[in-house]
Amino acid sequence: MNVRCRDWPAVALVLAMLLMMSGQAAWCQTARTIKIVVPYAPGSGPDILGRLLAEQVGRQNGPTMVVEDRPGAGTVIGTEAVARAAPDGNTVLIVAPSFVINPSLRKVNYDLTNFEPICHLAATPMVLVVNGASPYRTLADLIDAARAKPGELTLGSGGPGSSLHIGFEILKRAAGVNMIYVPYTGNAPAINALLGGHLTSVFADYPTVVEQLKAGTLRALATAARTRVEPLPDVPTIAESGFKDYDLDIWYGLVAPAKTPNDALSQLAAWSSAAIKAPEMKPKLALQGLYPVATCGAEFGAHLRKQYDDYERVIREANIKAE
Repeated sequence: MNVRCRDWPAVALVLAMLLMMSGQAAWCQTARTIKIVVPYAPGSGPDILGRLLAEQVGRQNGPTMVVEDRPGAGTVIGTEAVARAAPDGNTVLIVAPSFVINPSLRKVNYDLTNFEPICHLAATPMVLVVNGASPYRTLADLIDAARAKPGELTLGSGGPGSSLHIGFEILKRAAGVNMIYVPYTGNAPAINALLGGHLTSVFADYPTVVEQLKAGTLRALATAARTRVEPLPDVPTIAESGFKDYDLDIWYGLVAPAKTPNDALSQLAAWSSAAIKAPEMKPKLALQGLYPVATCGAEFGAHLRKQYDDYERVIREANIKAE
């Protein structure tokens, strides 16, 4: 381009405007604020996961990440709030099994069609445990005893209507046994009842029982996921114990409001996956009993749909009620 000297002021002005516009675009991207809504209480596992994710994504990619705890109504309040949020990629929701269980248990103003899947972030193992002094040393021992004494053996968990409760109902039907389910307000009271000799067994999340397993006051009979749990390499899975299709865990994921643009979803998925798989995240997650998964997009969407359908069927067949 042949530019005469007297034209330089105009050229300089155009270049300055282009640089300013480019800088403004970069500033807008850096200054972007993304809100992670957690429909659980502060200090809960999902809240801690949300904050770890927010910190890592912010550090790696630059946006301002804000975690907003909106507990209440069994996660319904926060979930419905995100369903109504603008689909601009700036509001996302931490989800767990209650996300796909609630529509089958209570009246809610959302279903899977109100959300777009982003990523399956992490999972917590489920463990079937008995008192350390129990005569049952394997899952087969417990099932055999339940068949020999129908209606006498008990299993407790936090519930009712939790993924742990539903996991028990799936096992109960697969094994063809009549065990009595005893709901508690949380896993800790159920464990206390087991230690006190008031229950036969408990289905719990691994972080709740890890210290008692180390101390020997509790014994793990089986874990629920398809593969063995890294810190419990000698404990077989339920699938290995004769129920080959059994595969459950307490999962955590990220979703966005329906109609969020695909490019925003792809960016959020890439950021989330990179954050969860970052080497420095593994020990932080493990401290909370969480293990990285990082499957995103359509694969996570298929997981949500399968969970939704499986839980709905078990809730209906077992006549599980929210209260």
